[in-house]
Amino acid sequence: QVQLVESGGGLVQPGGSLRLSCVASGRIDRAYSMGWFRAAPGQQRDLVARISTNGYRYHADSLMGRFDISRDKAKNTVYLQMNNMKPEDTAVYYCQYIGASTYWGQGTQVTVSS
Repeated sequence: QVQLVESGGGLVQPGGSLRLSCVASGRIDRAYSMGWFRAAPGQQRDLVARISTNGYRYHADSLMGRFDISRDKAKNTVYLQMNNMKPEDTAVYYCQYIGASTYWGQGTQVTVSS
């Protein structure tokens, strides 16, 4: 079992920044990828960004370079730096871990509003 704990969500004004963190603990695989998804109210959960075990990074094209995923392998932690945030970024953000099995965090609310 792998446990994921997210943090860093909250309220931010349009144009502002937030950094989300997700710490994985438990039976960590030798190789694994981690990613961030988000679900706006009434919408499906969509992939935002992912980083592989060898550091390859994917970001959704729709983000237009505003978000950046990174990881600290020594700490089993993945980050999502979100810049120039827009009201449409408002969603619950979920951390995902993919190793031998797939695990999800509990989600953290991000609200972009003035």
